[in-house]
Amino acid sequence: MSEKVSVLIDENTIDKRVREMGEAISREYAGEELHLICVLKGGVFFMCELAKRITVPVSMDFMAVSSYGAGTESSGRIKIIKDLDEPIEGKNVLLVEDIIDSGKTLSFLMEMLKSRKPKSLRLCTLLDKPDRRVCKVEVNHTGFTIPDSFVVGYGLDYAQKYRNLPYIGVAEIN
Repeated sequence: MSEKVSVLIDENTIDKRVREMGEAISREYAGEELHLICVLKGGVFFMCELAKRITVPVSMDFMAVSSYGAGTESSGRIKIIKDLDEPIEGKNVLLVEDIIDSGKTLSFLMEMLKSRKPKSLRLCTLLDKPDRRVCKVEVNHTGFTIPDSFVVGYGLDYAQKYRNLPYIGVAEIN
């Protein structure tokens, strides 16, 4: 199998947008502390860059989830592979994701996290594919709205490859 990757969003454009998002989030949480939760693995690149640009005190935690099992189609069942290390009760929580498409996983995660009684709970994503949405998800901070293409880079992968690309690319898989 071979793949061809073409640039959709270049590194400078991503950097500028992440900086703008960090400034907006800093204003939103002025005078407060913020707890970032990253959905692994793809979200880690974005969350680290975003955290560097947030000026309020930040703490971090990580979750890993799966809805695929061994196949390439979602099973519809969400499995928590790695849960949070610390409680979030009473904290301002920002769930950070690399990409939102169907919304199934994020809808599940937001309800689960809400049940843990955070002071506030919001959602931030680098990429949003609203054309693929099947579950309603309120996204509070969006980097880029993109068309329904298979994208890689900046944390997003194809078979664990391409995460390290400094840009978002469209992958054509043959």
